[in-house]
Amino acid sequence: MLWLAARRVLGARTHCRRGWSRTVMSDTMVDSWPVGKVDRFGGVSVRLQPGHQRDEAAFRSWLQDAIKRWSEEGRIAVWMHVPIMLSGLITCAASEGFTFHHAENDTSTLTLWLKDGPNRLPGYATHQVGVAGAVLDEVSGKVLVVQDRNKTVNAWKFPGGLSDPGEDIGATAVREVFEETGIKSEFQSLLSIRQQHKHPGAFGKSDMYIICRLKPLSYNINFCSQECLRCEWMDLKELAYTSNTTPITSRIAKLLFYGYREGFHNIDLTVRTFPAVYSGLFYSLYHKELPATYETPE
Repeated sequence: MLWLAARRVLGARTHCRRGWSRTVMSDTMVDSWPVGKVDRFGGVSVRLQPGHQRDEAAFRSWLQDAIKRWSEEGRIAVWMHVPIMLSGLITCAASEGFTFHHAENDTSTLTLWLKDGPNRLPGYATHQVGVAGAVLDEVSGKVLVVQDRNKTVNAWKFPGGLSDPGEDIGATAVREVFEETGIKSEFQSLLSIRQQHKHPGAFGKSDMYIICRLKPLSYNINFCSQECLRCEWMDLKELAYTSNTTPITSRIAKLLFYGYREGFHNIDLTVRTFPAVYSGLFYSLYHKELPATYETPE
């Protein structure tokens, strides 16, 4: 789930109180106090730095004044980013109504809703994304499969793993296949998406598991013994109908077998890149291939 992102800077303003001081200038940090930035939704973001004072009384006094000012300015909410070295200040913020939103690495993010009515701020990310690669050799009709070392049931499956932040789905599939099996491959299409809620392996959050079709660029297996118990090229039809596999692997193997015999255009979701509404950003769109005759009006 996405949260508030685009931010604009407040006009220049200087405040000094009990040793805490700041000067708010455009995109700058002056003295020892952070710049407050207004986002396009009307919220304000304050980012504390490890070098700031840890005087809780001074922080509480500044925060009370700041909340009053932000409310008068019509701000809808406050996002406060607190480094782990200043965690002692979180108690003061909590006493003013702030609650945890999320924490990553060495920073916690707290929020405060300033308007009447229920809090309308979006929650933190609720899903993790796993990606697997179905590497099919169209010449031999064999597909690359592995057995995980750490599973209670050693069933055949496609190699894969979690997507890294900022990593495209196809890139994740190619990377994970190489890391687990030593096989180099090339992304061809997206085959399926599994959605599962309250996933034990995702800290009880929802899990998205995506399987991609890949083309092999090498064939000599050199699998990672720390992750995989076994790895081999298996006949696609055998994988589709064997009992020694997972339900999702069996289902997608059947789908892949259908595409292999009847044409991959029947099963592939191809990818196109388009410019996003946010300047300078792009997104990937996966869908069935659109005939060229429908790309432009007649």
